[in-house]
Amino acid sequence: MNFHTRKWVKPEDLNPNGTLFGGSLLRWIDEEAAIYAICQLDNKRVVTKFISEINFVSSARQGDVIELGMTATHFGRTSITLRCEVRSKITRESILTIEKMVFVNMGEDGKPVPHGRERIRYAEEAYEHYRQNAQAADAGDETAKH
Repeated sequence: MNFHTRKWVKPEDLNPNGTLFGGSLLRWIDEEAAIYAICQLDNKRVVTKFISEINFVSSARQGDVIELGMTATHFGRTSITLRCEVRSKITRESILTIEKMVFVNMGEDGKPVPHGRERIRYAEEAYEHYRQNAQAADAGDETAKH
């Protein structure tokens, strides 16, 4: 699992007990998971379909730096399933786990559409894909000028 996103727990993120408010953490997780799904499926139109039980393992306090980790565990025809873990950046102690978050790939009409993915796509591979598309678009522009 890759931990790319870090958050600094600030006073406005705390509950009355002085620990990280679960609602703030879940908002961060849903946003990070959506971004992960968008990058994997190469489509900005994804929606959260399902979140399994949320296991709060330990708490974070003001000043703590936490990391959010995501990994794809399954690719469906129109969906992607993720696993999430949040941990302390310093101690690596687990704060929260979610075994299953399902996102659905949507078309412009707001209906689910197949995405054609079968495996995790890493940043280098995605970059190469975008670079090739940009080169093809540039070549098309040059052809149109002649």
